[in-house]
Amino acid sequence: MEIYVNQNALPNGKGTKEAPFCTISQAAEAAKAEDEVLVAPGVYREWVNPKNGGTDEAHRIVYRSLEPGKAVITGAEQVKSWKPFEGEVWAVWIPNSLFGGYNPYTTLLEGDWYIPEKPFHTGEVYLNGKSLYEAETLEGVLHPEIHAASWDPEFSLYRWYTEQEGDSTVLYANFHGADPNRENVEISVRENCFYPAETGKNYITLSGFAIRQAATQWAPPTAYQEGMVGPHWAKGWIIEDCEISESKCSGISLGKYRQEGNDNKWLHWKYKDGTQTERECICQAQTEGWTKETIGSHIVRRCNIHDCGQTGIVGHLGGVFSVIEDNHIHHINNKQNLAGAEIGGIKMHAAIDVVFRRNHIHHCTRGLWLDWQAQGTRVTQNLFHDNTLPNLKPDLTEPDAGVFQGMGEDIFVEVSHGPTLIDNNLLLSARSLKLPCQGVAVVHNLIAGSLVSVGIGTDNGAKTMACPRYTPYHIPHRTEVAGFMTFLHGDMRFYNNIFVQQQVHPALWAAMEAMEKEKNPWDDCNMKTGTFPYDGYPTFEEWDREFEGYCGMGSASSDRYYMHLPVWTGGNVFFNGARPCAKEKNHAVASDTVTLRLKEENGVYTLETDLYEHLPALSTALVTTELLGMAFEPEQKFENPDGSAICFTGDYFGANRENAPLPGPFASGKEAESPLL
Repeated sequence: MEIYVNQNALPNGKGTKEAPFCTISQAAEAAKAEDEVLVAPGVYREWVNPKNGGTDEAHRIVYRSLEPGKAVITGAEQVKSWKPFEGEVWAVWIPNSLFGGYNPYTTLLEGDWYIPEKPFHTGEVYLNGKSLYEAETLEGVLHPEIHAASWDPEFSLYRWYTEQEGDSTVLYANFHGADPNRENVEISVRENCFYPAETGKNYITLSGFAIRQAATQWAPPTAYQEGMVGPHWAKGWIIEDCEISESKCSGISLGKYRQEGNDNKWLHWKYKDGTQTERECICQAQTEGWTKETIGSHIVRRCNIHDCGQTGIVGHLGGVFSVIEDNHIHHINNKQNLAGAEIGGIKMHAAIDVVFRRNHIHHCTRGLWLDWQAQGTRVTQNLFHDNTLPNLKPDLTEPDAGVFQGMGEDIFVEVSHGPTLIDNNLLLSARSLKLPCQGVAVVHNLIAGSLVSVGIGTDNGAKTMACPRYTPYHIPHRTEVAGFMTFLHGDMRFYNNIFVQQQVHPALWAAMEAMEKEKNPWDDCNMKTGTFPYDGYPTFEEWDREFEGYCGMGSASSDRYYMHLPVWTGGNVFFNGARPCAKEKNHAVASDTVTLRLKEENGVYTLETDLYEHLPALSTALVTTELLGMAFEPEQKFENPDGSAICFTGDYFGANRENAPLPGPFASGKEAESPLL
């Protein structure tokens, strides 16, 4: 059945084409499996809380904007009652009755792994769709100062402040000459936009909406992970062709339900470390029904996700077996007013058998962060660039050493045992891969940044005591936990990649080298490109010899069970001073200097490079699941989610490779000249 919605309809509509509902919430109350909710253009200021879900893949509930992008669901309300206060500052008094049971201007951001540098609220003030910066005091609004860490420092002078006065929320805002009663000024009043209050609302499709401006809370893995949009612990959602923007914290959540007794436990009961409460979250979810049959298998595709404070997409446990493809994710955490872990274009814990493909991820404080249990995860055919803090730009002459621990990279795989497959990507940020993990295969990529945190970053950071982080691995292609283990490092494969050292400003280079010498346990601040951070790691043959003649009793004569795991290499090419590891096999170090630049013109991205004119001859092998073998701890092959083998014959565009393929993400130099998106 088709159910119609039009914001201009009369309140007593029936949902028919002739007498539509006037809110999407009315339709969400009525819709059942196989129904399609068709929404006319308009601005729908409401929280849509679906009452029902579909029953299976063939019997979904579909919510569709009749004109793509023209039906807007927003968590904000317009405010036109501002009064001049002082100078360019205006004030408004909002009755607290507007907010119902949730007032974003009395609710502070909080949660595990959040660093509350200042007491920020979940609410926002928007000028023509763009969120202002919250100030700690009214003085900070009257006399604002530039927030130097912002990616848009000039706009950081647009400030707001809130306080309570009787039964009213008072907002002060500095609009710098703009009249808020003439401009479009809004404030966020709702926590979510399209998000079920209850779990288990399966098989819902959300298609073609613009969704924006929700007062979401911080979303760590050890808490109820909410987003502006999301399934809230369900199965089989499709979120497609939507524009998702201006969530205070997370745009889309594929994350965890609220667990009884273990919700932000580390924040509120500090005696047990956060990583232990994380392990308990995973085990509790397993006992409470977290299985392949009941949770995950979502699709997020062709969405434009931008200008969210914490993440574009977040998830822990609830995003398993999903596909995230063809999305444009950009300008995430650019205000730099939220600090802590759990920040990135995408931040996923337990991305079991999740495929990330053909996404364009840029200008984020970290592009893709795969944390814990990136088992069976594949990252393929994506374009990453500009995913480091602006402090790394070449005009930086006196960098602040404090920023470098969290300065971002294209892909961060943390404390995971794999198998994690990273293939056919363009990794063009100053830092390409952060790898405090094991069990990763890096195949046919163009890597123009550094490998960071190799061999470190898997402990909890205690001052004097041993504090390794034990993380789980799972039965292949399932959620059931097979075991827990700490990290030996290694178990890495680098095949048929091209490494190009980018130019780095001399002052920045010197600062990074100074930071390297400090031996930070979390981030070695490496800016040099190549596989050389794996110098000293054994080949398989060297590692295997440790076990020759060994009967299985005792280990005092050898570190065989605690030494680094092997590293496999082959077919890699190194340009502009990028360095291979000491035991690199079948590789080429090019003597020619090449150019490499990403060019954007009218939204079209192309590579300007001559590296294929200087690519040295090299005998390469076609990479396959058989060649890659299995990740050590889970004993699982680098294969498709259905268990079938992979042969890397397709390139970045899907073009076919020959049996002796060129290194890098393109089947030919001609392919490299094509528009990348």
